Amino acid sequence: MLDSMDRRLLGLLQQNAHLTANELGEALNLSASQAGRRRQRLEAEGYIRAYAAKLDAARLGLGVQAFVQVQMASQRPEDAQSFARLLTTQPEVVSTWTLTGDADYLLRVYCADLAALNRLIHEVLLPHRAVARVQSQIVMDQLKHDAPLPL
Repeated sequence: MLDSMDRRLLGLLQQNAHLTANELGEALNLSASQAGRRRQRLEAEGYIRAYAAKLDAARLGLGVQAFVQVQMASQRPEDAQSFARLLTTQPEVVSTWTLTGDADYLLRVYCADLAALNRLIHEVLLPHRAVARVQSQIVMDQLKHDAPLPL
C-alpha cells in the first residue's frame, strides 16, 4: 500500500531518476537512509520498474514517428503469439498495445524516414500470415511529451 510519502517520492523520481537518497530525504523531510529504504522497497515491490534516459529521437536521426493500427485476419492464439514475436524483433516498434474495436494492435514506431516506415509496413507487417490490414498515422507534431504518471 502506498502512502502519501511514497507517492511524493515516486513523483520526484519521475521528474529526476538521478536523485540521491540525500536529495530525496531533503525534499521529503526524511533522513537519507529513510528515503533510500523507501526507494528500495518501491523497487522491490515493482512500483519502480526501471530507470531510463529519455532520448531525443530527431537528434538520433529518427525523423518519423507514427502510430500503426493492425487488424488481424486470424484470432488464433498461435498467430497472435507469432505476431507478438515478430514485433519484438523490430527495433522501430517502441510500444505495442492490444485494443478493442476495429484494430487489434496499436504500434508506436520511430523510423529514420518515410521510406523506412514504408518498408516496415510492406516488408515486415503486411507479409505476416495473420495480418489483414495496416493503417498508419504519421505524427506531425507532439504537443505533450510522455508525461509522468498521475499520482
